[in-house]
Amino acid sequence: MVTRIWHGATPAAKSDEYLNLMRTIAIPDYRSTPGNKGAYALRRVEGDTAHFLMVTFWESDEAIRAFAGDDISVAKYYDFDKDFLLELEPCSIHYEMYDK
Repeated sequence: MVTRIWHGATPAAKSDEYLNLMRTIAIPDYRSTPGNKGAYALRRVEGDTAHFLMVTFWESDEAIRAFAGDDISVAKYYDFDKDFLLELEPCSIHYEMYDK
């Protein structure tokens, strides 16, 4: 299994609205992709900035490609992201995941 982690940051004042979009648009999009095994949005408010992590679980790199495109290191963004994020970070990171 592969864990994909993306980081983004918004102004804290916009974080509730952004979290709602992540919960109603992004997470269902991730979870509807064949090979996705779970998707979770994490938020931490630090002063005037809210940090978000999208942590997703995939059965393979090929499943991630179906979601993110040929270069799985490139972050995927939604149309609404540019209205919220302080920066469009270029990459997501991946970890091989083990439970035993």
